[in-house]
Amino acid sequence: MNYVEQRRHPRTPTTALVELSHPGIGQLEMAARDLSEGGIYVVTGGRFKPPVGTVLQVRIKRHTGVLNEEPVPMRVVHHQSDGMGLAFV
Repeated sequence: MNYVEQRRHPRTPTTALVELSHPGIGQLEMAARDLSEGGIYVVTGGRFKPPVGTVLQVRIKRHTGVLNEEPVPMRVVHHQSDGMGLAFV
């Protein structure tokens, strides 16, 4: 079976960190693997996987500083063994 790429936005590898917050979990900082105009993949190492559909408040940090001072809402759209995909709401 051939895999067909179905993403609308090309992914760019990144070394950014993401600050995730939610009233039920508090605040966590994790590494991102890639970023696109539509979302971000967060490497959780299996430690944290809120249910698909959960909306988190997210700040993206790079070595040059925070990309967004105010957190933006992002929805959990899928899980993989090492992390989860988040989409901008």
